[in-house]
Amino acid sequence: MNHLEVFSTIHTFIFDVDGVLTNNEVLITENGELLRKMNVRDGLAIKIAIDKGYKIAIITGGRSEGVKKRLEALGIKDIYSGISNKLEAFEEFVDLYELDPVGILYMGDDLPDYPVMRRVGLATCPKNSAPELFPIVNYVSPLCGGEGCVRDVIEKVLRLQGKWSED
Repeated sequence: MNHLEVFSTIHTFIFDVDGVLTNNEVLITENGELLRKMNVRDGLAIKIAIDKGYKIAIITGGRSEGVKKRLEALGIKDIYSGISNKLEAFEEFVDLYELDPVGILYMGDDLPDYPVMRRVGLATCPKNSAPELFPIVNYVSPLCGGEGCVRDVIEKVLRLQGKWSED
């Protein structure tokens, strides 16, 4: 099965945050607060996917309240933050909703994402990911983290399933 066929079987998306929904840069304020930048087109695609009935989860090692508020505002209910073992969080999410991992797309960008990528039907990453991931992913987005790679994969899935619409 080629990756386009796999895209057409996806029912759930799971994303990392830093390096996927954000670029790999962090701004630090004078009081030590970390600031991240997110792509609004990624956010729109997430909202569209949720409105179309797809499950979306976040599994991240980060603990930013600002990021959590943004993701909740987009409609994401399953946010696993401050996670050191992403595979445990993945298994908890899959068990909670009784999901088939074959229908899950996961996008990560670095070594902590590796174990989850080995368990899903469609492992994806941004083009600026850690090189160790490239041999195991099914699809490398032509876009960098924080620059629309999330929209890229969501739009592919929805278009292939006839659920992406311009209206």
